[in-house]
Amino acid sequence: MLELLAPAGSPEAVTAAVQAGADAVYLGFGAFNARRNAKNFTLEELTQAVSYCHVRGVKVYLTLNTLVTDRELPAAAETVAQAAQAGVDAVLIQDLGVLRMLRQTVPGLAVHGSTQLTVHSLEGARRCAGLGMTRVVLARELSREAIEYICLHAPIEIEIFAHGALCMCYSGQCFFSSVIGGRSGNRGLCAQPCRLAYGWGKKANGHPLSLKDLSLAGHLQELRKLGVKCLKLEGRMKRPEYVAVVTGIYARALHENREPTSEELEQLEAAFSRQGFTDGYYLNQKGPEMFGVRQEGEEPRALFAQTRSQYLSGERQRVGVTFYALVRPGEPLQVGVRDGEGRTATAAGPVPEPARTRPLDREAVEKQLSRTGGTPYRCENVRALVEPGLSAPAAALNALRREVLEDLTRQRGAPAPVELMEFQPGVRYENRREPPALTFSLLRAEQLTPELCALGPALVYLPAAEAAAHPQTVELALSQGCRVGAVLPRVCWDRERKALERDLEALRALGVTDALVGALDLMDAAQAAGLTLRGDFGLHVFNAQALKELKRLGFASATASFELKLAQIRDLSKCLDLEVIVYGRLPLMITENCIVKNGFGRCACRESPMLTDRKGERFPVVPAPGCRSEILNAKTLFLADKPEYRRAGAWAARLLFTTEDPQTCVRAAERCLGRGSWAPRDLTRGLYYRDVE
Repeated sequence: MLELLAPAGSPEAVTAAVQAGADAVYLGFGAFNARRNAKNFTLEELTQAVSYCHVRGVKVYLTLNTLVTDRELPAAAETVAQAAQAGVDAVLIQDLGVLRMLRQTVPGLAVHGSTQLTVHSLEGARRCAGLGMTRVVLARELSREAIEYICLHAPIEIEIFAHGALCMCYSGQCFFSSVIGGRSGNRGLCAQPCRLAYGWGKKANGHPLSLKDLSLAGHLQELRKLGVKCLKLEGRMKRPEYVAVVTGIYARALHENREPTSEELEQLEAAFSRQGFTDGYYLNQKGPEMFGVRQEGEEPRALFAQTRSQYLSGERQRVGVTFYALVRPGEPLQVGVRDGEGRTATAAGPVPEPARTRPLDREAVEKQLSRTGGTPYRCENVRALVEPGLSAPAAALNALRREVLEDLTRQRGAPAPVELMEFQPGVRYENRREPPALTFSLLRAEQLTPELCALGPALVYLPAAEAAAHPQTVELALSQGCRVGAVLPRVCWDRERKALERDLEALRALGVTDALVGALDLMDAAQAAGLTLRGDFGLHVFNAQALKELKRLGFASATASFELKLAQIRDLSKCLDLEVIVYGRLPLMITENCIVKNGFGRCACRESPMLTDRKGERFPVVPAPGCRSEILNAKTLFLADKPEYRRAGAWAARLLFTTEDPQTCVRAAERCLGRGSWAPRDLTRGLYYRDVE
């Protein structure tokens, strides 16, 4: 069965989604979800919502898909405990530290991997299964061929987004909102900078980062055949009427084994769209036609009013039940009901009397018991034993029917008992006392010179494909006594994996010993090549529990999230070596759509074109593996003159070289070693000294 999962940003949206035909809803409770600006639910509202949904056969998934600090983890554990007691069916997560906490505190609660985990390959899905998840939401950028391959081989349920807003960046890898505005998408407060104006010249005269909304409304039967378990509708920030319109259209189409009609497609567009919809990623047809902006028009008042009237006035009969009745002389009238999960309810009424005129027969009993209108129940069968010559009032049968259904409703709405354990953060590790060593991460082989190697880095990282294409550069570093690591792509589809594996084998043969891994999808590729695992920023180390999880998975080191303050990094209990990025243009986005080709009509990433915003800030765009684009910050992170990072207990301070020429790389590294007075012209301290919402 293909599950339809609808958004619920409010209690009314729960009603809207359920009455429109959703099989499950997802909602936020507390402060730890990716839509913190949504209304979210109080504990009382959550409890009522779960009961309402379960009575009607609808599952409820709790979103806990944000990064959480060590100080917040106890509160997050309490949030989950309350939600589990309320009866939620699963929890959706991004943070590996939260996952570790969940295994400890609510071991029986199902866990789903959020799209914020950036899972985009079979190995990523397998890794999630190995971590104990029962479902994972794939990246929205995948094509149908990629989705099908994962579905065919994954030991875990696959969920995909079918309708709603598209982020420009791979979910979970966007730092644009936090670095520029202090509002983190990974913390549930994205300010949506991708919807603003940008340009390639001096003016921000276009919207090259604003994608149209996704709609797979014409591919529902194909998605069913691909093996997708769940279709997700986006929109927790949307009003209940929108939820009802979109959910209803998808639900009817799925139930009737068809695609939406032209009239229904028009209703989808009227409810909300950005100059229409796109299925470009699904069809593997990327390009400028996927982009659009929201054009404010008249609200579809008539459509919304009609829809609201429907979901508030009617009760969708969705739970199939079987009634039982026993009518025998001298015994109380007995009625029972049973649902599909085996719950039963029984009630006894008056003793039937001998019939004076027309006796009660089986057909009459069935007729009265099958009248379930106005309830969530649909009578599928009546099994009645009615002995002849007896009479009982119809009112008695009606009363018994209501009584057993009310009892069944109480049973279905009651939360099941759950096992709860207290959250224990574990032992605390002391910080390193010595200042951190330096590591260098380079984008291009030409940046690695003998002068840079002579500065004695603990590790030099090069992109795997770049290093494999320039073996002489690797040999230079090794001859200078430098340990060399390969930077693995944050995004590497299954179709690209063989080429990466060949590169890693060649690099291992050259003497490369380490792999910098920024996605769960490529851990095994690095291990298979015999390389030491080192965690990159894409793994989002935000708390000590995440570090413990990475250590359990075999990592030798990890990189602290640059969305943390230095004080928070200092206070992390470090069970394995930690790197801190202290220099460079921070990555803001990695995009499947090549925005450079979209803008210039040709591949020009190697020229590092600049994207200009409304304030005149210029953001370099550089190539990422797989013909993807990476947008870098306009300002250069620079902490060489700040002593605090040296006292944060880190093993290494990483210099992130991207657009720099070789001479600038050397000058920046020398300054971090306390030599000279060089500093970048336009610098930033990043987020290390200011709070991120």
